[in-house]
Amino acid sequence: MNSEKKYKHIFIDLDRTLWDFEKSATQTFEEIFEKYELQKFGVSSVELFTATYKKHNDILWAMYRDGEIIKEVLSVKRWFLTMQEFGIVDGELAALIAEDYITLSPLKVNLFPYTHEILSYLKQKYTLHLITNGFEEVQQVKIDASDLRKYFTEIITSEMAGCKKPDSRIFEFAMDKAGVVAEESMMIGDDLRVDILGAKGVDIDQIFVNYDSEPHSEEITFEVNNLKKIEEIL
Repeated sequence: MNSEKKYKHIFIDLDRTLWDFEKSATQTFEEIFEKYELQKFGVSSVELFTATYKKHNDILWAMYRDGEIIKEVLSVKRWFLTMQEFGIVDGELAALIAEDYITLSPLKVNLFPYTHEILSYLKQKYTLHLITNGFEEVQQVKIDASDLRKYFTEIITSEMAGCKKPDSRIFEFAMDKAGVVAEESMMIGDDLRVDILGAKGVDIDQIFVNYDSEPHSEEITFEVNNLKKIEEIL
């Protein structure tokens, strides 16, 4: 297959594909833990605080992605439930921490290895577009803070589209906005269900960035375990 001739437009996910979400979040948790002196409230360590938050965030984020709760509820409730586990029942404090997290985390610039290299390489050959489920205002800050905007023609967020990956409508919205068809498009992402199977559902070929080489049984177009290997495909 001559991929250079087949593909014209590349859609790329942001969080956990280009942007090292976990590393940036960890740095933000440490800052919040110190600022609010959470140890005085009985939170023994930032590691425990982070793990407790992640448990609640994963559940609530899945609900948000499925349209069961709105962004404003997710943003504060994940912190309220986290602190509640440590005996801190304080909605006002949860709201303050939620606001700090949204402000601070996108400024922690941690990109996966080869992010700028692969985007520079791809931009010479294809038209690139970003497609993300993250909060609109947060993602825009991330993109600017990490100097990624220059690579992309269209930046599609789930809030702009009115639906979230893996919903087929966000991929259709993205293709319509970019003025492309599935046959000439490729999706690059780290989430097998959300990015890869979502794209497959609308007949877009995919590159699964499987950083941890986790086993799976899905039939996908391509798979790599680091961004640099994309050069071997495109």
